Amino acid sequence: MSRIILTEELQREYGRLFASCDVRPERAAEVDSLVESMLADRPRYHTVAGALKIPWFVVGVLHYAHTNRDFEVHLHNGDSLSDRTRHLPDGRPTDGEPPFAWEDSAADALRLWRFDQWDDWSIAGVLFVLEGRGGWGYRLHHPEVLSPYLWNYSDHYKQGKYVAEDTWNDAAIAQSCGVAVLLRRLAEQGLIEFSSSAERPARPLLRFSRAEPSPTVETLQRFLNTLPGIFVKVDGLAGPRTSEAFHKLAGRYLLDDPRDSG
Repeated sequence: MSRIILTEELQREYGRLFASCDVRPERAAEVDSLVESMLADRPRYHTVAGALKIPWFVVGVLHYAHTNRDFEVHLHNGDSLSDRTRHLPDGRPTDGEPPFAWEDSAADALRLWRFDQWDDWSIAGVLFVLEGRGGWGYRLHHPEVLSPYLWNYSDHYKQGKYVAEDTWNDAAIAQSCGVAVLLRRLAEQGLIEFSSSAERPARPLLRFSRAEPSPTVETLQRFLNTLPGIFVKVDGLAGPRTSEAFHKLAGRYLLDDPRDSG
């Protein structure tokens, strides 16, 4: 779906960013309001998502990001549903006759963007295809700024954006909520679940490992360092030192630590 590849390193990055995503306090009420609005329209999103075998919440956040949740316009580009799209991509949908139902047009847009051909709906898989839809310019040309398409309204983004195609402004600030931030709030409320990564089987989130970094372990390490007398390196590796610190907290070592007696 893009020239960027979802490597294991990128999977870990997405996992770490999602795990540490905090909504800025001054935006919390707005984010919650957006989530409530999405939930109210969940049946419409389900209609589109079910036909394409993609999660309903992916449809929901795309609808917000591209048309500010307007059900009277094409998801493709915001043109009126009263006719085929007039701006790029023009002439969509190619099937049917106007005026178009929002659901039919949205399904056409998602097929055009090849979301129906994607099958990794893990956290990393979802954020990967969403960042691709928002544009890889940040990652490729301004890696010092995380994409506001994903992270605006969170601590991960402050300023800097493309104000036009290929026109960058260091001082400009994005105005819309990032789609990853909406997903994080939905997940915090237990309203959505992600699938296991296509590359990795489901397994316990915390387990002893000297070689396999984990964003979950990194989050644990940051918490452990807030406790009196505990100092561990924040590297995502659940090795002996992290397991010992966990033992001080919970009275047992991490799963698979040879010292763990169960």
